[in-house]
Amino acid sequence: MTRTSYWIGALLVFLAAFCFAMKGVLIKLAYQYSIDSISLLTLRMLFALPFYVGIALNLAKKSPPVQLTIRQWIILAMLGITGYYFASFFNFLGLVYITASLERILLFVYPTFVLLMNALGFGRRVTRLQLFALLLTYGGILLAFVGNIETTQQKNVLLGAFWVILSGVVYAIYLVGSDRMIARVGSQRFTCYAMIAATVPTVIHCLIENGLHLGGYPMPVYALGLSMGIFVTVIPTFMIAEGIKRVGSGNASIIASIGPIFTIILATTILHETISMEQIIGTLLVLTGVFLISWRGNRQTTAVSGS
Repeated sequence: MTRTSYWIGALLVFLAAFCFAMKGVLIKLAYQYSIDSISLLTLRMLFALPFYVGIALNLAKKSPPVQLTIRQWIILAMLGITGYYFASFFNFLGLVYITASLERILLFVYPTFVLLMNALGFGRRVTRLQLFALLLTYGGILLAFVGNIETTQQKNVLLGAFWVILSGVVYAIYLVGSDRMIARVGSQRFTCYAMIAATVPTVIHCLIENGLHLGGYPMPVYALGLSMGIFVTVIPTFMIAEGIKRVGSGNASIIASIGPIFTIILATTILHETISMEQIIGTLLVLTGVFLISWRGNRQTTAVSGS
């Protein structure tokens, strides 16, 4: 690993964090055109689907076929549905009620959920430093949350926070469960298969909800859906995979911690959201806690949230 290769990897992770940070802003822009959550999520997935299918086929030509049992294929599909359908839908629902900047702060605590799940489910010891990091993180969330309760920018801060935190919990379940499967099939193949699997229930949900009527929206909605499919989904998922390969998962997670800062900057400049001092201090506390957890090298807390 050369120094040049390392810095290329760091840049890829940095750019991926920026792309992921754009998600909440693009969703809020799309909601201005009165589109519902599942329709917007379906547009995002359908725009991204051809890229994942094409990349999966290309990988199949270059590499030996994946040897999985039927049970393992089912597990892989369920992981994809958990991480990219349920987590994404809950996240989209949350953004109906709260600002993009608060959403990113709440969602970025998923590493703490992974840490707790590993401790409770697999008996992994939680160090004093990690406990301190948990206190910092949840203290930051509480501070940012309290500072936004009375703002007129939130439609329903309690309901929105519930959906976003639930999204983080579900995404943490996906991360904990996918570790062995990624090691077996490779990160790029896993990402393709998981996204393809998640597209199926998304389309079915949209079909049940509104008959899969995705026409008739203003052109900006489709432009935003395409942007989410390419620039917030396809490109950053593969940039982060390549970045992790070059710099390591621990370093990648630390670099990606800049994500909420990006979201706050974008939300204030594009959406004209007002950021309170409590939210700024809370964000810094959350990022410090996530940084400390990642710095301890917990391998499963290092994926970047792109749900």
